[in-house]
Amino acid sequence: MSRAHLFFAILVAVFSFTLPCPAQTDHTYKYFRVGNAADTAGTPHAGYALMGGGADLDEAFTWLCDRAGGGGLLVLRATGTDAYNPYIQKLCRVNSVATLVIPNRDAANDSFVGSKIREASAIFISGGDQAHYINFWMGTPVQAALNEAIARRVPMGGTSAGLAVLGEYAYSAQGDKPDDADLSGKMAMGDPFSTRVTLAHGFLQIPALKGTITDTHFAKRDRMGRLLVFLARLNEADGKAVPPPGNNVRGIGVEQGAAVLVDSDGKATVVGHGDAYFVSARGASGVLEAGKPLTFGPYAVAKVAPGGRFDLRAWSGESTNYVLTVHAGVIESTQPGGAVY
Repeated sequence: MSRAHLFFAILVAVFSFTLPCPAQTDHTYKYFRVGNAADTAGTPHAGYALMGGGADLDEAFTWLCDRAGGGGLLVLRATGTDAYNPYIQKLCRVNSVATLVIPNRDAANDSFVGSKIREASAIFISGGDQAHYINFWMGTPVQAALNEAIARRVPMGGTSAGLAVLGEYAYSAQGDKPDDADLSGKMAMGDPFSTRVTLAHGFLQIPALKGTITDTHFAKRDRMGRLLVFLARLNEADGKAVPPPGNNVRGIGVEQGAAVLVDSDGKATVVGHGDAYFVSARGASGVLEAGKPLTFGPYAVAKVAPGGRFDLRAWSGESTNYVLTVHAGVIESTQPGGAVY
């Protein structure tokens, strides 16, 4: 190695850096790295950290890092900075921590971007806007590399928007405009076929999350109603649902500050400072028409507190169980006082 090459390698090891695409600057991805400059082949152990958003949960990140098997952890985002790098490096024992910002489809098609995803021993998708992940990454080498990583048993996690895209189905937020308020349950139940209710299928292919759709900041932002709409749309074989319609698609709502840690066999544990909600619409039916308030049910809800376990395959666990039904856009509950959460 020449002195010039050695000096560059030292700089890479010490400082975060940005590599531009050869195209226009507004199509530039950004790559920041701390820790060892040389990659170490880890021994990854599959698992999925479903983080509900809000303040970062140390326990969930430590769990994800431990499954990297000594390799590097890669943070993926469409906007933002390398703020996760020092936090994760301080918290975890991994070879390196890197952040890759992929802000458009041109960047997502760059060979460097795909190579970094393929080298990672653990992957975390940050919060932000899930429409960016679907619009910028779906159908590109980024999506292919992520699914190759899943097949290699690389552990993966996501928070907020990053969690929203982990299930087989996702609320994509592609119908939102920049100044739109958050899609509320009331809004979604008022018209289940509103242009704001956008659903995507097959971005990621995580076996343990097959047949699921996830939602975040759950009770904090009162998102039960919209999850019930998503499930009605996905389970009603009316020809309008995201394919394949009529499946037993189920929902997982994770509260802000909580996380659901899922082993490859589907056995999950809830950690953090809030509950997780496992919702099934199997056997539910009702009025599901454009322009009409939702009338649909029953939905079976299993509420799991921190420390509780839930088996996604058996769809049962250490839970408080109750039933929800929607009548003309209003949720009714069998819980005392009609509590939805």
